[in-house]
Amino acid sequence: MAFARINDVLLHYRLQGPVGAPVLALSNSLGTDARIWDAVIALLEGRYRILSYDKRGHGLSDAPGGDYKIDDHVDDLAGLFDHLGMDRLALAGISVGGLIGQSFALRYPERLAGLILCDTAPKVGDDAMWNGRMEAVRRDGMASIAGAVMVRWFTEAFRRDRADELAGWQNMFERMPVPGYIGTCAALRDADLRDAIGAIAVPTLVVVGDQDLSTPVDLVRDAAARIPGAHFEVIAGSGHIPSIEQPQALAALMTRFLSEVGHG
Repeated sequence: MAFARINDVLLHYRLQGPVGAPVLALSNSLGTDARIWDAVIALLEGRYRILSYDKRGHGLSDAPGGDYKIDDHVDDLAGLFDHLGMDRLALAGISVGGLIGQSFALRYPERLAGLILCDTAPKVGDDAMWNGRMEAVRRDGMASIAGAVMVRWFTEAFRRDRADELAGWQNMFERMPVPGYIGTCAALRDADLRDAIGAIAVPTLVVVGDQDLSTPVDLVRDAAARIPGAHFEVIAGSGHIPSIEQPQALAALMTRFLSEVGHG
């Protein structure tokens, strides 16, 4: 556990794996923290130097008030890389973490050896959806939407057979700072990279769970089609967060891709 103040925001981060190994950075989804990557990290940390972190508004990082922008998250991540002396790395992101990854690749292609986009798209939802969710949380708190969010995140089989894990992830969600959630919802509401990601010039792997209700397969497939040369894969038996439901399948895809692009 470590902390760095980047752009006047305290960020919590973790470094695991051997010093000197190829660097892999992991960005979490909306309403989660770095722990969603733990099962994948356990499978990959012998091979990579892995950076996981809580983006602003999440986990142990600061949660400033007001609307955030995807560029705020990109600035934070670039500042964290600078703080840690990381010049060349692979970046993987889930959901809004993938939007951060898309924007980072557009702004800093020279810093990325590879980009892994999980269960994400260049445009997610619409103004009405995000504004309604922000108002519900502002009025009634995180618990008021937690049940519906769990249905979108996880498959029916996970919710049935792994009930204690489900309860733990719901605890994480409900304990998230309201300002951080609302601020990041605003970033998602305002982000639209559909016309931009055709300029991504970084080797890219795009992955989606076959039962994702937040960013469905067709939406993510369309995202992959917009990125020149992107590889597209569907993970069976997974919802919106394959790092939790199917970490072995995700880790295998990541390892194969990073090997193909010469990064580990």
